[in-house]
Amino acid sequence: MAEVLFLVHRAPWPPDRGDRIRSWHMFEALAKWAPVHVAALADDAADAAVAREKMTPLCKSLAIEVRKVSRPVALAQAVLRGEPVSNRLFRSGALAAHVRGLLASGRVTHIVGFSGQMAQYLPTRFDGPVIMDFVDVDSAKFATYAQQDARQPLHWIHAREARVLGAYEAKVARSADASLFVSEAEAALFRRQSEVDADKVHAVENGIDTDRFDPALPLAEVGAGEGPLAVFTGQMDYRPNVDAVSWFAADILPLIRRRHPQARFAIVGRAPTDTVRALEGQPGVTVTGEVPDVRPWLAAADAVVAPLLLARGVQNKLLEAMAMARPVVASAAAATGIDAVPGDQLLVADDAAAMADAVVRLFDDPQAAAAMGAAARARMIARYGWDARLAPLRDLLGLTTR
Repeated sequence: MAEVLFLVHRAPWPPDRGDRIRSWHMFEALAKWAPVHVAALADDAADAAVAREKMTPLCKSLAIEVRKVSRPVALAQAVLRGEPVSNRLFRSGALAAHVRGLLASGRVTHIVGFSGQMAQYLPTRFDGPVIMDFVDVDSAKFATYAQQDARQPLHWIHAREARVLGAYEAKVARSADASLFVSEAEAALFRRQSEVDADKVHAVENGIDTDRFDPALPLAEVGAGEGPLAVFTGQMDYRPNVDAVSWFAADILPLIRRRHPQARFAIVGRAPTDTVRALEGQPGVTVTGEVPDVRPWLAAADAVVAPLLLARGVQNKLLEAMAMARPVVASAAAATGIDAVPGDQLLVADDAAAMADAVVRLFDDPQAAAAMGAAARARMIARYGWDARLAPLRDLLGLTTR
């Protein structure tokens, strides 16, 4: 009987951030096809406890270890050993020992690794299918960081990570039976960058739970106040998100408030950095921190904005907003990978003036904004169901629903 080992860099529960949304739905799909052994890491003990409580009854076996390596230590170790820093940050001797023991038992017939950091736990030899879901081309992200930080003293760290991690990603992909990415754009980039056989690299896109993200559901009321509301959602200690809201608050919101003086901007998401917290001192800006449910904030938005200067793969925040029938204004980087029609199902703008104009258009014409939101939700229902999105993974593994 088939049994799957699922290696994942953050325990999938709760699915409240981009990586865990994808890994949770992947876990749910795998569990429909075969018993699943989960070997995962967690950022802290509280996260591990929550995940264990939820997932233990659903798994054939479950091992979650808390990450303990600090970034400075990981950097030093990686430089000394010629490894990616990313791998060192997600290294656990206890988890590696657990995985070796599980594989030695002979029970595991299929392996799925989620995020490149987990490739270090893959066996050198394995008789069954090995699928590696890189999600994004992380090395390309670090290359962009290096370009952005070219005048910073420590920019070499990102340049080194881009080079070393890129070589590692290619090595892993050559040994895996298939490598997955969250969009065709990411898959194409990896094919060019790694020179791995094109038929071993596949796009498996993110989906959206349109039953959960449904504007017809009764939701708490939030965001009350005078003036139209723009909302950004995301993990607020993630650099691209920090850069995005900083740009919006500094350069875009003032242009909007010239035409809508009461316009407001809510930054919704956990772990806001000091830089993000400081934005609350600007007129019209609210920083919520972690919220129990992002859907009420999406429902309250007159526009959902995604002014990302750097974005990899498919942005779950856009899928969620569109499923909630909200009109979206996104940068071209954020909109890449979203299969929707610009001007009909979302608005795309890149510079500050164009983005401000797009938001103002939605504020000025609520009827047109509502129509765009309705078209966006219809697109999500038609195109982004999780079962359809993950069907290629099932085919690659050769599994059927049990």
